[in-house]
Amino acid sequence: MHTMWKGTISFGLVNIPIKLHAATENKDIKLRQLHEKCKSPIEYKRRCPVCEEEVNNEDIVKAYEYAKNKFVVLDPEDLENLKKEQEDKSVEILDFVKLEEIDPIYFEKSYFMSPNSGGTKAYSLLRKALKDTGKIGIAKIIIRSKEQLAIVRLYQDTLIMETIHYPDEVRNVADVPNVPEQTELSKKEVDTAVALIDQLTAEFEPEKYNDEYRTALMELIEAKRNNEEVTTAKDKKRPDNVTDLMAALEKSLDESKDKKKVAPKKAEPKKKTTKKSTSKKKTS
Repeated sequence: MHTMWKGTISFGLVNIPIKLHAATENKDIKLRQLHEKCKSPIEYKRRCPVCEEEVNNEDIVKAYEYAKNKFVVLDPEDLENLKKEQEDKSVEILDFVKLEEIDPIYFEKSYFMSPNSGGTKAYSLLRKALKDTGKIGIAKIIIRSKEQLAIVRLYQDTLIMETIHYPDEVRNVADVPNVPEQTELSKKEVDTAVALIDQLTAEFEPEKYNDEYRTALMELIEAKRNNEEVTTAKDKKRPDNVTDLMAALEKSLDESKDKKKVAPKKAEPKKKTTKKSTSKKKTS
């Protein structure tokens, strides 16, 4: 199981070296987007609309937009120092409460906790204490540069940490539109609804529930695959500059070949001829 976080959690004077492991996983079937024309995967690029150019990672800075198009730019060094300052702190359990006091709307993500080197006895102690008291711990932890409120509780003989939302992250229920006020209902209507609930009441068995859409989608994909209704993406085209360069080189090569074919032969140098001087004999 992949380790998400390493650190120490404490309650009172007891320190427990622990590791966090993701307790859940996303089973959604990921579908890619293809160009309908050639069935090639679509690419998404980061582009500056002002400079009209593609932006690389090293050219990106983080900022907070405090008003429309007005930003406070944050230096990477400041963010890194702030992150280290918080991560160096051990996680301390602040309070112990009853689980039923926390509404499920606060729960976010679950992590299994395992003892790190030397933490087995302290881990077992916290597990036993939580089991005997029926309580859960409230703590704070930094995960992925974000301070999270969390609970520590027992789950099937294993300690589990669940991040929960801060109160200001839960929207005000009074803002929900069109919620009816108390409506007058007849006793017969209420009794019938209660009877129906009683009739459908059962023990929670998570194994009997499944994602029917995901199952059907996977069956559809497998059926198409078995019938060879598949497609293969075409090779990417070479960048324009490479294409232009190759075209220029090939053209230059062709031109040089043509020149060789039509080039006139060099005239052979004329041989020098020496004229013999003849002297006419005078006759008397």
